[in-house]
Amino acid sequence: MRSVNFVILTIFLCGLVTWLSRVVPFVLLKKFHLPNAVVEYLNFVPVVIMSALWFDNLFVQHLGSLPTINVENLLASIPTVFSAVVSKSLMVVVVVGIISLAVVRCFG
Repeated sequence: MRSVNFVILTIFLCGLVTWLSRVVPFVLLKKFHLPNAVVEYLNFVPVVIMSALWFDNLFVQHLGSLPTINVENLLASIPTVFSAVVSKSLMVVVVVGIISLAVVRCFG
């Protein structure tokens, strides 16, 4: 029974740490004002994260040789990138990306 309590306590504390790491920045930013240079720097974070996810799924790694392009994801990326440039809305980009990948897999 002692190990069950340890597991429950561990799960609770991990959840608390995860929740605090997501809430504390919002609470602190309501009280403090960041310099414009920091705000401008932080504006690039979502673009960098999305680019890293995109490139990770665009190429297929082969040990000992160069990576190859995942053609399905490349074809689905074309309308998705176009919708991102036109709409600048994350919701539109996600919906167009899901639909275009579904269409490519359906007909591919």
